[in-house]
Amino acid sequence: MKAGLERVSSSLAAAPFAGMVGMEGCAIALTIMAKTVLSGGMVNRMVMSPYVFVVYVNALGTLFLFPFSFLYHRSWWLGSGGGKNNEILEEKQQLQQQQQQQPVFPLLVRYFFMGFTGIALSQNLAFMGLVYSSPIVVCAMGLLIPAFSTVLDVLLGGRAIKSTHWSTSSFKFKLIGTLISAVGAITVVTYKGPYIREARPSPSPHLQTKQHRFVFYSLADADSWAAGCLLLAASSLCVSIWNFLQSDTVKRNPKVMEVASCYSLAGTVQCAMFAWVVERDLGAWKIKLVGLESMVILVTAVFGSIIRSSVHMWSARAKGSLYVAMFQPFRIVWATFFGVSFFVNGLHYGSVIGTVVCGMGYYTILWGRIKEDEGRKVYADDVKCSSDNRAPLLVEDNSQV
Repeated sequence: MKAGLERVSSSLAAAPFAGMVGMEGCAIALTIMAKTVLSGGMVNRMVMSPYVFVVYVNALGTLFLFPFSFLYHRSWWLGSGGGKNNEILEEKQQLQQQQQQQPVFPLLVRYFFMGFTGIALSQNLAFMGLVYSSPIVVCAMGLLIPAFSTVLDVLLGGRAIKSTHWSTSSFKFKLIGTLISAVGAITVVTYKGPYIREARPSPSPHLQTKQHRFVFYSLADADSWAAGCLLLAASSLCVSIWNFLQSDTVKRNPKVMEVASCYSLAGTVQCAMFAWVVERDLGAWKIKLVGLESMVILVTAVFGSIIRSSVHMWSARAKGSLYVAMFQPFRIVWATFFGVSFFVNGLHYGSVIGTVVCGMGYYTILWGRIKEDEGRKVYADDVKCSSDNRAPLLVEDNSQV
């Protein structure tokens, strides 16, 4: 009996790890399938416009998000909470007060810009970059998000950062990690290296018919690879900007899934407007209800809007937000495994090496953030101890540092 309980407890403890590893594998598998759909990786398949693909995925995701958000927050609101009833009641009261105090229009503006940076810009850039590069490059450029966030933090909050902050070990780790990530990204762009597995290049004929609209459609293979890398890097920069907007918006409206639903709707409308301007061919908007394209769109929408977000929130509650962030470099392993095993996309040694270097930079920045959080906890404990023997004004002064 005791051994059985121990096995159950160990299985429950390992569940967040297995869930996060599985989510990263699913994300890479869907990225590879999207690459196949967008670049004509399968014989006798119609090539789909990346702009239309983004619209359909986000439209379906938004349709799933709104009822899911309602059920999620309703179940949380009605939940008993077990032995934490008092804490939950206090949290609900604070949530009610925050919602009553927040004007609607500023939140709508934030949703608009979150949809613009997090969906309209980032996803269109990402899928265009995917067409001209490979899934392993998507991994590499996605690992640049913490580096971009560090640079933006310095640029946007440089004046507010005290001189003592620049000499802390946490900042040094983040700076070193940013430099390592930059080296990895440059390696991915400039050095492809020999093939691990060669695939027949199949640039999208859909894109080749639109050379007059965007200059990089007519680039040579080497130039289009660099253009794809730059597009993916620009997408990561947009996600970093979106992270800043999201963190501040959630403070104003703590209903996370409600925020996600609203900015997803805003981003979908923006994507549809952009795609309608760029993609005037009505035939490009037609897809078969039963086929690879519709399957990839449906699975990507469900996975991105509900499954991955649910697993991430559950793992964050069980282990913390930094635990969730630790698993993104696992995509390197999945991308390499899929690249040499099942899928038809080519894989280069240089791309894998550069992506691994980006992963090293990612973990270095993450370690700096862990050290920074530890410093904040120690500082908060010191403030709490000092506040027991000093005036309340001292606490207010320290809280603004």
